[in-house]
Amino acid sequence: MLVVDDDTRMSALLRRGLAEEGYAVDVAGEGGEAVWLATENDYDAVVLDLMLPGLDGYEVCRRLRGAGRWAPVLMLTAHDGVVDRVRGLDAGADDYLVKPFSFAELAARLRALLRRGAAERPSVLTVGDLRLDPATRQARRGAERS
Repeated sequence: MLVVDDDTRMSALLRRGLAEEGYAVDVAGEGGEAVWLATENDYDAVVLDLMLPGLDGYEVCRRLRGAGRWAPVLMLTAHDGVVDRVRGLDAGADDYLVKPFSFAELAARLRALLRRGAAERPSVLTVGDLRLDPATRQARRGAERS
C-alpha cells in the first residue's frame, strides 16, 4: 500500500494504523515521488492526499492512470466540496474520504476497494482508427481530435 501525504504526522499515523491492519506500507511526501513509486511498484492501493508539493493529488492520479497503473486510489483530503469530490473521481480516483475521518471507515473503504480486485484497464481504448483516452477525455478519429 502507498500512502501519499506531505504531513509527516498524518502519514506516520496512517502507516502505523495500516500496518496494524496487516498492510505493508510505503510513504511518499510529494507528488513526483508518489508517481515514481507507484509506477515502479505494484501496490494493492494508494491513499492519496490532494495538497502536495510538486504535483497535486489530481495530477498524480491522472499520471498513474495514464501510465496504466490501476491500483485503487482513495483520495484523502480536507477538500470537502462537491466540485472537489467530482474532480477527484474524474481524475481517476476510486473513492474519496474527507478529513477529519474515522480510521475504521478508512480501513473499511480500503477493504471494499481491495475486494473488487485489480482489473486491467487500458489507458487508451482503440477500435479501428477511433481512439478514446478517458484520462484526458479526448477522442480521435484518424488525425482529427475532439
